[in-house]
Amino acid sequence: MKNPDPHSPAVAANPLLQDWTAPYGLPPFSQVRPEHFAPAFEVAMKAHLAEIEAIAANPQPPTFDNTLAALDRSGRLFTRIELLFSNLTVSETNPPLQAVQRELAGPLAAHENAVSMHQGLFARIDQLHAQRDTLGLDEESLRLLERIHLDFVLAGAKLAPAARARYSEITEQLAELSTQFSQNLLADEADWLLELHGEADLAGLPESVRAAARGAAQQRGLPAGAHAVTLSPSLAEPFLTFSARRDLREQVWRARVQRGANGGKHDNRTIAARIIELRQEQAALHGHASYADYALADRMASGTAAVQDLLRQAWEPAKQKAAEDRVLLTQMATQLGEPTPIAAWDWRYLAEKVRQQKFDLQEAELKPYFALDNMIAAMFDAAGRLFGLRFVEQHGLALYHPDVRLWEVRDRAGKLAGIFLGDNFARPSKRSGAWMSIFRSQSGLDGGTLPIVINNNNFAKASPTLLSFDDVRTLFHEFGHGLHGLLSQVKYERLAGTRVLRDFVELPSQLFENWALEPQILERHARHHETGAPIPKALLDKLDAARRFDQAWATVQYTGPALIDMALHSLPHGTPIDIAQFEAQQIAALGIPEDIGQRHHLPHFQHLFSGSSYAAGYYVYMWAEVLEADAFNAFTEAGDPFHPETAQRLLSNVYSAGSTRAPAQAFRSFRGRDPVVEPMLAKRGLIAGGGSRR
Repeated sequence: MKNPDPHSPAVAANPLLQDWTAPYGLPPFSQVRPEHFAPAFEVAMKAHLAEIEAIAANPQPPTFDNTLAALDRSGRLFTRIELLFSNLTVSETNPPLQAVQRELAGPLAAHENAVSMHQGLFARIDQLHAQRDTLGLDEESLRLLERIHLDFVLAGAKLAPAARARYSEITEQLAELSTQFSQNLLADEADWLLELHGEADLAGLPESVRAAARGAAQQRGLPAGAHAVTLSPSLAEPFLTFSARRDLREQVWRARVQRGANGGKHDNRTIAARIIELRQEQAALHGHASYADYALADRMASGTAAVQDLLRQAWEPAKQKAAEDRVLLTQMATQLGEPTPIAAWDWRYLAEKVRQQKFDLQEAELKPYFALDNMIAAMFDAAGRLFGLRFVEQHGLALYHPDVRLWEVRDRAGKLAGIFLGDNFARPSKRSGAWMSIFRSQSGLDGGTLPIVINNNNFAKASPTLLSFDDVRTLFHEFGHGLHGLLSQVKYERLAGTRVLRDFVELPSQLFENWALEPQILERHARHHETGAPIPKALLDKLDAARRFDQAWATVQYTGPALIDMALHSLPHGTPIDIAQFEAQQIAALGIPEDIGQRHHLPHFQHLFSGSSYAAGYYVYMWAEVLEADAFNAFTEAGDPFHPETAQRLLSNVYSAGSTRAPAQAFRSFRGRDPVVEPMLAKRGLIAGGGSRR
């Protein structure tokens, strides 16, 4: 990497352009201000383009080393700044930073276009790709050549000049619109608050939810002792589960549904429609009939028919099973004197009552055993047993928020293998949801770099923070992504960690959720936060017995939006779209039960509109669940959830392999065969099977 001139005034005054001398090569969090980013990106983009020009202008014939390896080395200054910027804009933003994000959305997209459509560079890549079978490349190098060539093709490098110019305009507009979509949603979520006044408003809420509501009120500046509900799932969902106040449940439910569709300057419906319009044109420029066809050109799924087939295998059985569950919930409503027919804001509440009655299990009974710190120790323990990792927390480091914690990750030999950060609490400056990201990728080139991985969750902060079991699974899920980044052992950064196909990337995360259910992990770490007593075996037995209850509701909530996503992105170029009308039509056509509803509605569907990664791709969670359910059965068949040989195969073929081989090949190498769908359907209770874990 060619470093910028250290004597330049722009460089000398900007901490982003200096050497990052913090421990582990962390960003200079305490020194960085929003106004540093634009000038830093200007310098970094110029340096990156100079590197690209040098590769393209090399008078020597293209070789793997002087073209592909050189490309993989390029842009390191730009990448480190971009990773810091993208992490801060979702985890700890503010109005000045949001203004910079809007300002830079177009220029950053234009820079990516300048690289990925560079004709001189692509000519060298294309020549090597045509000769790939004669180059004598090893498996990883051949994979890098094939992946980079496809990256460039999908980014428009083969388009005619006029089409390339239009394609660049589209991607820059999409970047700006996606930024606005995300910021609108964050504003809607941050602006909404339901204050709870007195015991009547708190009726039914266990102490753990009350503590979270007090924490939310304090965070929003309300007087000491006040209680409030925000739209953070880790507070809103428990409120919907436990609140005896049906009128307040309805308010919270409607506020969550209406995010991004409240009118005014934060309304996302027009933005989403424009994004779809541009994506249709984007796909048409590539010669595809729809954006879904374009997106699936680089997925495990062979096309929209394969996706539809998978989703439909779960859709109708889930609706049928939900109809059976509805009878139980309606009976419970009558028993409690609640109105019938039941509504969507009743389902969680009544399901919890049925769970208590049918399985003698109350979520409030579980939460005291799931303190956040204990569950962090549990996931570290599982990673240690499987992969030999040890996590050593470090204190006193300058990070971007006081809530963030940092651990050294050490391998079996005690060698530093990476850095793991955890940012687990909701706050107004942070987007909702849960996700994994990186501040630095693993790489094996030029001596190698160690990964810096971060997990973000949005748990309601309390003292102590007690998790629902769904929260525990979320914690383990994101840590599965984290392990995918931390355990990466590849040579080239383009193939490292989670940079795999979108319908494979959820396998490591969803698979790791299984160890959250593992009795020997829970018996050791699920301890009562007051007494320290281990969770009783009888309670674990109840949790295991109840684990498939209400899975039909969860399946309908997920599969409906996944089907709508595919329908929306399957529209051909030139199809006019009214987001609200389209969604209403799809809800009717699919027969989505009104009293169940959807996990995501289009005006707040960040997976689809805050970027393109999951566009025509929300199905990937179920696709990966097919892989995951079958993969975990390998441990079941071995008779040990930490079976060493099985864990080693999993490590070498999935967690450490990055994208060095095709996903189907990686799974086949681990499992010994292709995946089958039945374990997933059994796990969701949609077919017989999937017995007790105990």
